Amino acid sequence: MATQPVNSENHDWQLANAQPEAPEESGSKESSTKHTQQEKPSSRGETLSSVRTYLGLHPHVPIDDEHEDLEHHELLWSRIRLTLREPFAEFFGVFIMVMFGDGSVAQVLLSSNSTGNAGTISTSAPGGAGYGNYQSISWGWGLGVMLGIYVAGDSGGFLNPAITFCFCLYRGLPWRRFPVYLVAQFLGGFVAAGVIYANYVNAINNYEGYGIRSVPPSKTATAGVFCTYPQPYLSKASQFFSEFITSTLLMFVIFALKDDSNQGAMGKTGAGHMFPLALFFLIFGLGACFGVETGYAINLARDFGPRLMSYILGYGPEVWTAGNYYFWVPIVASFLGCTFGGFLYDAFIYTGPESPINTPWLGLKRLVRPELPRKKRAKSAV
Repeated sequence: MATQPVNSENHDWQLANAQPEAPEESGSKESSTKHTQQEKPSSRGETLSSVRTYLGLHPHVPIDDEHEDLEHHELLWSRIRLTLREPFAEFFGVFIMVMFGDGSVAQVLLSSNSTGNAGTISTSAPGGAGYGNYQSISWGWGLGVMLGIYVAGDSGGFLNPAITFCFCLYRGLPWRRFPVYLVAQFLGGFVAAGVIYANYVNAINNYEGYGIRSVPPSKTATAGVFCTYPQPYLSKASQFFSEFITSTLLMFVIFALKDDSNQGAMGKTGAGHMFPLALFFLIFGLGACFGVETGYAINLARDFGPRLMSYILGYGPEVWTAGNYYFWVPIVASFLGCTFGGFLYDAFIYTGPESPINTPWLGLKRLVRPELPRKKRAKSAV
C-alpha cells in the first residue's frame, strides 16, 4: 500500500479493525499447488495482521506496493519491523525531534562562556561569546519537529502523546493505538537525551566543572539542556497557564492544518504536503512568542523522557523538585490544553462527522453509550 507522509487518510483509522481480504480461489491444479507452497507465509501474514489489529494498528502495513512481496519480509527482523513499523516510526520521529531541539539548547548554553587557552572568552564563536542565542533554540526545535514528522510520516507523525490522545478523541484514531504510541514516543525522547549527554558530556564538564550537575536556578545549571524549568518568579498557576495556552494553540492550529474542508491559505485544502513546513513555523512561533516563562515543553515525550534520563545521569532528585515540583505541569497541562484546543476548533470551525462535538450533547451521549453507531450522511451521486 503506497503512502504519503503525514496524511491521515493513508492510515484508514476507521477501518483499523477490518480483516484482511481473503485470497481468491482458483480451480486449477497449478494454482492449488502454489497456494499449498505459500500456506506458511500466508499464516504468518494472518498472525502479523492479528497482532497489528490487537495493537490498534491497521491490519495492512503501510509500505510501498513494490516492497510488499519481497522475499526478505520472511526474515525474523523483517516480520518484527512490519508488525511495529508505526511505533518504530514514532520512536525515531521523537528521537530526531529531541536530538535537534536539545542539541540546539546544549550548543547555545554550553558555548556561552567558551574560553580560550589564556582563559579569555573565545573569539572562535560567532560574535565571540557563543554559538547562537535564544532564537537558535526556536530554530532547532522547529527543525526537529519538521524533520521528525518526515521520519514518522507513515505512523501519522504525531510525536506527542497529547496530540495522539486528541486524534483518538476527536478524529477516530483507535484508542488501542494510544498506549503503544505513548511508549514509543516516550522512549524516543528518553534515548535521544542520552545521546545528547554522551555527545556533550565534555562540554558539560567544562561548563559546570567535572562531575558537577545542577538544575535551575543555579547560574551554571545544565539540566535545562534536557528538559524545561520555569522562571523562578512564576507561581504554580502561572506555570500551568503558560503550558496550557501554548498547548491549546498547538492543537487548534494542527487541526486547522489537517482539515481538508478548511480552504486555508491561497484556496488550498488544509496544509497538504506543506504540513511539516507549517509545523516548523508553528513550533518556531510558539518558542519565539511564549518560550520565556516555562520553555514551552507542550509534550510529555519531549520533557518527561529527557527529564528521567537526566535524573539517571546524575542530576539528582532536584529535577523533580525544582520549580516547586514543576515536572508534572508539562504532562497535565499538555493533555488538558491540547484537548481544549481540539474542542475549540471542532466546536466553532470543524464540520466533519467523526468529531464527537458534532454529535448529540457534544459527544456526551456517545461517552455514556459508546455502542451508539457513528452516523455519516450519505453523499449523493452527482
